[in-house]
Amino acid sequence: MKVPFLDLKAQYVSIKEDISAGLQNVLDNTAFAGGPFVSQFETEFAAFCQTESATGLGSGTAALWAAIRGLGINQGDEVITTPNTFIATAEAISFSGAKPVFVDIDEQTYNMSPELLENAITSKTKAIIPVHLYGQTADMDPIMKIARTKGLFVIEDACQAHGAEYNGKIAGSIGDAGCFSFYPGKNLGAYGEAGATVTNSTQLNENMRMFRDHGQEKKYYHSMIGWNARMDGFQGAVLSVKLKHLNQWNESRRKNAQLYNRLLSEVDGIILPTEADYAKHIYHLYVIRTKNRDEFISELAKDEIFCGIHYPVPLHLQDAYRSLGYKKGDFPIAEKCCEQIVSLPMFPELTVEQIEYVAEKIKKIVNS
Repeated sequence: MKVPFLDLKAQYVSIKEDISAGLQNVLDNTAFAGGPFVSQFETEFAAFCQTESATGLGSGTAALWAAIRGLGINQGDEVITTPNTFIATAEAISFSGAKPVFVDIDEQTYNMSPELLENAITSKTKAIIPVHLYGQTADMDPIMKIARTKGLFVIEDACQAHGAEYNGKIAGSIGDAGCFSFYPGKNLGAYGEAGATVTNSTQLNENMRMFRDHGQEKKYYHSMIGWNARMDGFQGAVLSVKLKHLNQWNESRRKNAQLYNRLLSEVDGIILPTEADYAKHIYHLYVIRTKNRDEFISELAKDEIFCGIHYPVPLHLQDAYRSLGYKKGDFPIAEKCCEQIVSLPMFPELTVEQIEYVAEKIKKIVNS
């Protein structure tokens, strides 16, 4: 039996007719860059996230960049985030002229450790970007308390957390802004590159909307130095179709995770993901930990089970950020986890038989 890490075609087939109709609407209206289909999705996504507004952008990276710039963060400022994330989180900080500052993670959730946050704050700190990694939110209450006490902005990197919840609040709705990626493999994925920001601040939303369109408040009148970061009309139409199914797809992911948990709970040598008491985890990724990770993945591949690693090298040890002066041992929890994490196959259409096959092969590998 072949078990892919991700199967985008299975999902596409289930909504093919609606997708085709949506794309045809864009063609018939020649609304290719921004336009009514993006506006429709923005209204729908803001309602989904329980925020006042949403702004469609060209990628999740652009969403993070727009939020940082929209809050006025500039050269010489510092922004705190976690080293256990995709590099886009830090890139957006860097391209705003600010300096990324890292704090270590909680070993159970793999998200920012609130207990370590305050020690990283300096007079130059302007914002905190907690990352809702793998589909589970960071512990936001203590992060928000520290931020408000210190007068700092909070930008939620919710690029892997579409529909995740923190104490009943939707990811992205808690901080000053929430940022989402709609990269095709995400729980809500476009058919290409796309992203969005959400916020309850009218001024911040206006700033982010100007930023995505060359800083224009109206055409050819530029209030700020912006960028070309608009969402395509095709992506707006696709995302409107798919948003209607997101809650159902998230629940399917949760059921798949529960089955993995049940089948693997007694297996020695692996650590299963933890769902925090405050969280509704929507399992963008189902991440376990094991020693001899590379050999483990190779053995599963022999049985046509394909896994991923998210992420093998923490940001503070990446060559791109060598100039920050961090060294091995500075963030020991992130470093340990990055050496052990394995992302098992996870998507809504994953079958019971496929999950049982994966669990059976894992048991065989571990026992041998």
